[in-house]
Amino acid sequence: MTRYSDRPWTALLNEAQRGPVHPADTLVHALADAAARTPDRTALAYFDGRLGYRELDGLSDSVAGHLAARGVARGDRVAVMLQNSPHFVLALFGAWKAGATVVPVNPMYKSGEVRHVLHDAGAVALVCSDRAWDGYLRETAADSPVRVVLTACERDLQTRDDPRVLAFERLPLDEGADDLVAVARHGHRAPADRVLGPSDIALISYTSGTSGTPKGATNTHGNIMYNAERQRTGLALPEAPVYFALAPLFHITGMVCQLAACLNSAGTLVLAYRFEPGVVLEAFAEHRPLYTVGPSTAFMALAAHPDVTPDHFSSFVNISSGGAPLPPALVERFRAGFGPYIRNGYGLTECTAPCASVPPGREAPVDPASGTLAVGVPGPDSVVRIVDETGQEVPFGEQGEILVSGPQVVPGYWRRPEATAETFPDGELRTGDIGFMDENGWLYVVDRKKDMINASGFKVWPREVEDVLHTHPAVREAAVVGIPDGYRGETVMAYISLRPGATEDPGALAAYCKERLAAYKYPRRVEILPDLPKTASGKILRRELRSRSKDAG
Repeated sequence: MTRYSDRPWTALLNEAQRGPVHPADTLVHALADAAARTPDRTALAYFDGRLGYRELDGLSDSVAGHLAARGVARGDRVAVMLQNSPHFVLALFGAWKAGATVVPVNPMYKSGEVRHVLHDAGAVALVCSDRAWDGYLRETAADSPVRVVLTACERDLQTRDDPRVLAFERLPLDEGADDLVAVARHGHRAPADRVLGPSDIALISYTSGTSGTPKGATNTHGNIMYNAERQRTGLALPEAPVYFALAPLFHITGMVCQLAACLNSAGTLVLAYRFEPGVVLEAFAEHRPLYTVGPSTAFMALAAHPDVTPDHFSSFVNISSGGAPLPPALVERFRAGFGPYIRNGYGLTECTAPCASVPPGREAPVDPASGTLAVGVPGPDSVVRIVDETGQEVPFGEQGEILVSGPQVVPGYWRRPEATAETFPDGELRTGDIGFMDENGWLYVVDRKKDMINASGFKVWPREVEDVLHTHPAVREAAVVGIPDGYRGETVMAYISLRPGATEDPGALAAYCKERLAAYKYPRRVEILPDLPKTASGKILRRELRSRSKDAG
């Protein structure tokens, strides 16, 4: 009898994907190696700006020297709150070379959210945009542990000034801050006694907070480099690959699957500040990237752009999706319209991004019973188990909670021993996701445990309803939530955004689902919105939609 510990999925991996990996100790070591071997190769491309490996290594040395001179010690926390620009990378490597732990912060966070992160992490330094510092961060940081501030204007290090994303002015330098680029160009020496290793904490990555107060996952350098090396060996990309940073770098998917994987491969990482479909498509045409990863919502937006053509995607060897559910209908619609097959993936902050993905050369099956697209297969060094509410393994094909163990799983949460003990018993991650695995090792994620809808005692998983809605030709995005119902306890409500130029009646969309789902599953209410609320990583915020439904009565 096959068991989860037998790792049946390894039969779906090729020799390179199964083989052992020997990653560098940290990404700092990988950068130094690339700077020595290919000093003039472009590491970062930012509109018309270019930074080579030797230059990136030297500039980040200077940032490290400045931080050390200002009192940032080994093990201190440096918060970095920037969009996808070279400034983020300079701050990241500068902090690491100073021996610090980086705390990536979503630039969309409001004052209260930033305050929680700064206090919880005990951040002594902050790197942010000059506009955010001038706008609200100065006041937010005033009562925090922060004592060193670097600000950046993201119009530096390029000259194109694309008004779609860079329509802001450079602000005068504040007395309480130093300019990041000026510091990087100053020529400080990096401290020689701050070398970090695989077991040191590289990141304190705060969860999105969709269920309670965000907690900081402690991603080690070893966690990052294991997944970065698995990406390098498993994707089968040519030497010096060009990656496009579609996912935000402050999110673990962008950090590991784009930045770490690319620089670990001595490739070129193309940055475009933030996601704007027209800007992204033009960057694809200009830089001809081989790989990118992003949420399904980003691919929906790109496919809906009026200027999109198959040529925009013709250079890609591999496109991956992660961070948000990938509907099977989108995969087929995208392939039919533009050529590439989008490879599904699954991961969490707590497992340093991917813990399952669709291997190159294979296509994810669709479960015939539920219509769910497989998220992929685990890596050769990981074990994914499905357990019931008592913690007992369920047979292949049966649903339960997904548990993950392996080299990518973090040691725990920052200063949260109780939460660590609850979520990582014996080092195994309890994901809170419901799914199942077939006998071949394909993993299917049904939904978040907390998102299950109980309608008259029947379980309804939002993903199943959303996948049906995505097959409707007028639907661009769909999100399903449970709302209170006096008779059924909860009932199903769907929020929809339509494709450009499409029109549809909410009642017709409900009827479309009724024809394809059991009576207790189809949405009793449908509301059409221009766009659905999302996190910066592209996950649709069901929490906001639940709140909206309550406010509407």
